[in-house]
Amino acid sequence: MDPASIDPQFRSARRLPDLPVRRLWGRMLVRAAMHLIPSRVPDGVRVHRVRTQQCRMRVHRPGREGANPSRGALLWVHGGGLVVGNAALEDAFCGQVARELGITVVAPDYRLAPRHRFPAAHEDVYAAWQWLQFRAGPLGVDPARVAVGGGSAGGNLAAGLVWRLVDEAGVRPAAQWLFAPMLDDRTATRTDLDAVRHWTWDNQSNRFGWTAYLGGAPGASGVHPYASPARRTDMAGSPPTWIGVGDIDLFYREDADYAHRLRAAGTPVRLDVVPGAPHGFEGWGAGTRAGRAFQHRARAWLAAALGLDLTADRY
Repeated sequence: MDPASIDPQFRSARRLPDLPVRRLWGRMLVRAAMHLIPSRVPDGVRVHRVRTQQCRMRVHRPGREGANPSRGALLWVHGGGLVVGNAALEDAFCGQVARELGITVVAPDYRLAPRHRFPAAHEDVYAAWQWLQFRAGPLGVDPARVAVGGGSAGGNLAAGLVWRLVDEAGVRPAAQWLFAPMLDDRTATRTDLDAVRHWTWDNQSNRFGWTAYLGGAPGASGVHPYASPARRTDMAGSPPTWIGVGDIDLFYREDADYAHRLRAAGTPVRLDVVPGAPHGFEGWGAGTRAGRAFQHRARAWLAAALGLDLTADRY
C-alpha cells in the first residue's frame, strides 16, 4: 500500500497492529492478549452476561435499573477474521450505541475457526437472534425493530444471518448495519493482492481466515452463501442496508459490489466510503476527525432505520 494513499490523520493514530493469525502461536498470542484487554463500558450502560445452551452473549442496556429503553435493538457481531476476537472487546462500541440511541444491544460470542468451521459461528449468531426474539418482551423490545450488524468478520456473519432469515420468511431484521464486512471468499484467491500491504488485515491473513472457516481453499464451487454472502445470487428481500468502508481497505471492492447488487435488487442501500481509511479505522481511529464523523453518520442512519427519536429523554 502506498503510504501516500492513507489519510494523514490515520497515519498518526495508534492503529491496531497486523494480526499474526496464520500461525497457531500467533492466534494463541492474539487471543490471550484480547482477553487481557480490560472491558470499557460507558457510564449509564449496564452489561449483563447471558449464557444459553447454544451461545454466550453480552447484553448492553441503557439507563438505570427500571428505566424503559427504546423499543429498538441491535444484534451486533464482533470481528476478528473468523479466527480471533470476543464480544467483550466490543463493550465500548456497543455501550456507546446503546447509550446514544437508547436501545438494547446484544453481542454474542461465537465459536472460532479453525477448530470450529462453518456453520458453527453462523449457528451461534442465529441462536443469539432467536434468543433476542424470544426475550423481546421482557427486554422491552419490539421484535420487528431489531437491526443486525457487525464489523469485518462480524459483518460476514451478520449478512449470512440476514439471508437465512429472509429464506425462512419469519421475522426479518429491520436493518442491516455493516462495517467493512468480509463478504466474499473469492477475494482471497487473488494472489495479486498479496503484495499490497493492507493495514491490520491483508490478503494472506484473509486467505487463512477463509480457509480456516470453510475447511478448504476459498474460491471453490459450492460455498454456501450463508458462509460467504457475496455468493448469494438472489439479492431480493434484504432489509435496508448501510455499508461503511475505507477506499483502501482490502474489502472495499467486494463491499461496493455487494452494495450495488443489493441496490439493483431493490434494497435501499447507503454505501459510506471514507477516503484514505484502512481496515478497522472506525475502532482504532475513532478519535480522529474522520473517525468521529463516520461513527456519527453510521449511528444517525441506524437511528432513522429503527425509527428512533434521539431528542426524547430516554432515561
